[in-house]
Amino acid sequence: MSLDLRGIIPPMVTPLTEDNNLDDKSLKVLIEHLISGGVHGIFLLGSNGEAPSLSYALRKELVTKACQYIDGRVPVLVGVTDASFEGSVEIAKHSEASGADAVVIAPPYYYPITDIEMDEYLNNLIPELPLPFLLYNMPSCTKMNLSIETIDKARKLGALGIKDSSGDLDYLYRLIEAFHASPEFAIIAGTEGFLPETIERGGHGAVAGGANFFPRMFVDFYN
Repeated sequence: MSLDLRGIIPPMVTPLTEDNNLDDKSLKVLIEHLISGGVHGIFLLGSNGEAPSLSYALRKELVTKACQYIDGRVPVLVGVTDASFEGSVEIAKHSEASGADAVVIAPPYYYPITDIEMDEYLNNLIPELPLPFLLYNMPSCTKMNLSIETIDKARKLGALGIKDSSGDLDYLYRLIEAFHASPEFAIIAGTEGFLPETIERGGHGAVAGGANFFPRMFVDFYN
């Protein structure tokens, strides 16, 4: 399966009630707000979705209900990164069963790892994934800045692209340049302020947190 990952893909916030349960009513309203704003996809359980702070049960409930409400109108991406290898696979399989279109994987957080260890992690994880996957570079949270070499290995293993949240514009430029000969490999900015430079240099869009509030503004700006 291939996905055309480009445009504005909001990292959706997770609406919660005061007692830390899923706010089902607000979830429906937020999803309609995003889709009516013309977004090109929705990313669940990213950093803005506070995934590491949520129980597995709550993560699964969010994915199930969000996929139900989105109902195939836009692609659904689900963050499955976890300190637990088995936990990542568990959420990935639940995402597939719920109707999601792809999963998003970053280096496992907490313990710093090397490029060699990340390569081994990908070699072990990717065969267990039931869905296409997007890489996620988030060094401020994972203690690892993905190397071009590691990203290229992941591309050869089937990665659809990468969301870069390093906040390093020079690094983003290097990514775009390194993969310009593979236009199907999406380079997506995680720093929404880099959207103009991303598009001008040949990147594919942004996972823009601000699009939770102003989806139409970001979509119009992208267009």
